Amino acid sequence: MKIVRKRRWGRWVLAAALVLGLAVAAYVLWGRQAPAPQQAVPAPVPQKIEPKPVSLTSDVLFLGNSFWGRYTHDYAMKSPLKYAYPFSRLHELQRDRYNAWVSGLECPMKASVQMSTAEQEKELQFNCSPDFLPEAKKWFTAFSLANNHTDNQGADGFRETQKHLEKQGIQYFGHYDPAKLDDVCEVIALPVSVRYSDASTKKAQLPVAMCAYHGVFGVPPQAAVDEMKQYSALMPVFALPHMGAEYKPAPDQIKTDFYRGLIDAGADVVLGDHPHWVQSTESYKGRLIVYSMGNFMFDQDWNPELLRSAAIHTRLTAEGGALADWLALGEACGAHHDDCPAEAKQQKLAKLDMRYGFKAIGTTTDRKAVTGLADSSAQQSILERLKWPQTMRQLRAPYSAL
Repeated sequence: MKIVRKRRWGRWVLAAALVLGLAVAAYVLWGRQAPAPQQAVPAPVPQKIEPKPVSLTSDVLFLGNSFWGRYTHDYAMKSPLKYAYPFSRLHELQRDRYNAWVSGLECPMKASVQMSTAEQEKELQFNCSPDFLPEAKKWFTAFSLANNHTDNQGADGFRETQKHLEKQGIQYFGHYDPAKLDDVCEVIALPVSVRYSDASTKKAQLPVAMCAYHGVFGVPPQAAVDEMKQYSALMPVFALPHMGAEYKPAPDQIKTDFYRGLIDAGADVVLGDHPHWVQSTESYKGRLIVYSMGNFMFDQDWNPELLRSAAIHTRLTAEGGALADWLALGEACGAHHDDCPAEAKQQKLAKLDMRYGFKAIGTTTDRKAVTGLADSSAQQSILERLKWPQTMRQLRAPYSAL
């Protein structure tokens, strides 16, 4: 009996061990085959793609002689509008349609000088009050100072004029002395409208060169003309000469030769003033020359020719290329004598493929020195003097009529 019990007990132990072994094996096998628990994967962070500039446009209105001294000052001081008086009709030209206005300022501004109209008339020595500038800056982006009157208060008066413009944030270029080669051309931060790759639009500044020439008392030296070449290799160049016989409907040969020479030196467009009358235009090598835009804001009134002018609407457009780099540089080009040309060369920026469109807009000034938009009859007469339709037909790409 004892032997039988031992055998039965051994069988139970063996069975229990077998069951335990099978359980362990099953657990191990299940553990190997069971999928690992899923780790939480963070959602990818979307990368913000900065929009890129794809095109730019700038609508610029170039204007003839501007002046608010002498009789203009007298009319303004008698008016309740005071310093806003000569600008009171400029809204007719719809300033908000343009990125910039550029004119020739034919007057120094020295605050300590108080010349009467009679004194200015007798000596033909001008001085304008800088108190007009807060109103002027609402309209004008830049002024040319290359003419025969910005030296009327001497070198100190010229420098003070520059300081007054700087204080108001109005850019300027040119010098009364055409031999001052460093002052012939200046890079202007031209306001532009930029379209981006996400279809948005923003305002920005584009570097362009403006070169001005005072040639009333003699033809500017060739060295001054050659100054344009270093700029035209990089960027758009606008030439604004001030010369020629006054009160004439067309230029003489000396003036014609000089203006054409500016195109030969690289100017994209030549826009002249000084004669106080609107003069003819021409297409030279497919580019626009306006020999005189006439008086824009002036107090001369003894002849109807003195009371009208041609404003030249110029549209610049460009696409692709190094737009982003040029626009980044443009933000720093608003200061006088900045280093924008050197910076553009250092960055090896390629010149933009620019297109230009033109339209002539007539303006008239009443006999109390307030300027506004010309009526349809005056507009037609101005276009005829300019020979505008003929010139527009003769332009060649990338220059055309608007």
